[in-house]
Amino acid sequence: MSQTPDIRIAALYRYPVKGLSPEALETAELETSGYFPGDRLYAIENGPSGFNETVPRHLPKVAYLMLMRNEALARLRTRFDDATHRLTVEENGAPAVDADLSTAEGREALADFMKGFLPQELRGAPRVLAAPPGYRFTDSRTGYVSLINRASVAATEDLVGAPVDPLRFRGNLYLDGLAPWAELDMVGRVLEAEGGVRLKVTSRTVRCAATNVDPQTGQRDLSIPKALMEGLGHADCGVYAEVLAGGPLRAGDGLRVIG
Repeated sequence: MSQTPDIRIAALYRYPVKGLSPEALETAELETSGYFPGDRLYAIENGPSGFNETVPRHLPKVAYLMLMRNEALARLRTRFDDATHRLTVEENGAPAVDADLSTAEGREALADFMKGFLPQELRGAPRVLAAPPGYRFTDSRTGYVSLINRASVAATEDLVGAPVDPLRFRGNLYLDGLAPWAELDMVGRVLEAEGGVRLKVTSRTVRCAATNVDPQTGQRDLSIPKALMEGLGHADCGVYAEVLAGGPLRAGDGLRVIG
């Protein structure tokens, strides 16, 4: 076993609709070879993309509404209910959408809202897409679970000279107990949780301009990828992992490096 210091899961998050606000979780039940539960279930197509729900293939994120180009999305507050598939959206604290995304009518209601919310940023009629079984609207083809080292986020603050909200990085697992940037050297290693979950780190996460957007205000106020490149010679922060063995994860759980 590695002598890596104890690693703790500080927080768990999911993003039911790509580009919209995160939801904090206390627990998550992961499935072997699966995606993070409830994550990137839906995406909002920005004009025709050619996405085929019957034969899905991974498309670049620019096919969808997302923070890299549509920072106003961060001003919306959303909540998704797994049991009913209802998404509620608030704009400036006021209810804006309450729709069942499992129905065509509900998806159309969300698309209609986006027509009025982002009229100048649409390349065509928006369409809400539902991920078919075995597929998710992740940025990476193999972005099953994303991990963020909070010490690396703190180190990023030194590079940009300003506070950095960890939610800018839109990860699923936020980790404590690692040295800054230590996650980048863990590609190929396996993390085991107390409940038996095993995650194999598969790749570094290259950051894009979405991290420049304040997730609370929707303002594009930092230049994080540029600062990472200038300070470290790369724009990586966080890693992706695949689920080798499923099971429960909880905020506060410990992880150990095995192998």
